[in-house]
Amino acid sequence: MSMEEYDRFGAMKLYFHQIYELKKGVRHLVLCTMSGDCARLLIDRLESQHIDYVEQPAGADKVNLYFGRRQCLDVVRHFIAKPLHRLTPEEDFMLGVMLGYDLTMQCERFCNRRSAAFTEPSLAAAW
Repeated sequence: MSMEEYDRFGAMKLYFHQIYELKKGVRHLVLCTMSGDCARLLIDRLESQHIDYVEQPAGADKVNLYFGRRQCLDVVRHFIAKPLHRLTPEEDFMLGVMLGYDLTMQCERFCNRRSAAFTEPSLAAAW
């Protein structure tokens, strides 16, 4: 097994564990950034287990793959037309909370991003 194959195997084990957590109710939404090859393998697994997913291009041969509860994916579909770094502070906050990130840290991140938006002239006009 080459080092690349070994790394991909380790990543796939992590993704399969996230599917396990999703099915047990520990998670409601998962976001993985991966190569196109890994995405195709994981999509096959998701489809075989009837798990909803959404793909988002993330650069050269990279894919953001969201999977989980349909209700969460319905929200994600509203803002995945743009790269993650272009999310508004509100969208970033919602996504972080839905992914299970620490709520207090998400609140702090939101406040920091919101304050930064008001200090940048090009962004302040949008608010």
